Amino acid sequence: MKTDKISSKKEYDEVMKRVEKLLQKSTKGGGFKNLPASEVTALQKLSIMAEKYEDSIPLMPIKTPTTLTEMIRYKMFEMNLKQKQLARILEVSETRISELLTGKRKVNIELAKKLHAKLHIDAHFILEAA
Repeated sequence: MKTDKISSKKEYDEVMKRVEKLLQKSTKGGGFKNLPASEVTALQKLSIMAEKYEDSIPLMPIKTPTTLTEMIRYKMFEMNLKQKQLARILEVSETRISELLTGKRKVNIELAKKLHAKLHIDAHFILEAA
């Protein structure tokens, strides 16, 4: 790479491979203090280049959930939950969560209350989307 700017995904991948090698070398050697100054400088420069490239990539717009299933999945993502954890939080079986997420089961009033209280899903949204 001849410039201080990454201009393609391929160049970015190459930079990240070099960063990874330097990080591995640093880890094996007991830390950055044991790397030669030229490699520390190279690692800093490559890291800054990668960060600038990453910052230049526009984020995909987040789709606003329009169904209750989409909203539950969104909340699972937001709270970093797996179905098993969600079932525990909502005090229902994992099977029920699975059926709800696949559209095989509808929401009853008890579950709607729990979705509102524990996942902070707007009650109006629940009523409209259920």
